[in-house]
Amino acid sequence: MGQNLRAKVNDAHDFEFSEAEIQSLDVQESKNKLHILQNNESVQSEILKSDFLNKKYNIKINANTYVVSIKNDLDLLIKEMGLSLAASQVVNDIKAPMPGLILDINVSEGDEVSEGDQLLVLEAMKMENAITAPRNAVIKSISVNKSETVTKNQLLIEME
Repeated sequence: MGQNLRAKVNDAHDFEFSEAEIQSLDVQESKNKLHILQNNESVQSEILKSDFLNKKYNIKINANTYVVSIKNDLDLLIKEMGLSLAASQVVNDIKAPMPGLILDINVSEGDEVSEGDQLLVLEAMKMENAITAPRNAVIKSISVNKSETVTKNQLLIEME
């Protein structure tokens, strides 16, 4: 059974895509840019900002900028059950969402950060991904260095 993805654009418009629909797209990637071809229609897009922890992306398509949040079936089931990661657990460990290269670290141990502050930049699949603070906190430790290659789920930053 294929998984469905739901995209909410600018907190107003909802779209649902099946795994088969996504696989049928002809996508060419380069850096933060995507060229998508579907049914002989070409779309140029650029990912301006990505927040993997919250699954939110700022995307530019044909000179228009959109904020897109993406949810999968599991995300929706958790929400329907009234469960929430934010409500049930305080996140102290920031882990790599995917393998990649640490391009920049924007915080130091002891720094106070606010929810949404950019902690570091991870390059994965030729795209720069901003890793942001999930809550207000103090940086307890930083487990990686700039230019270091990391694996998926590797501890990057510990907060208190």
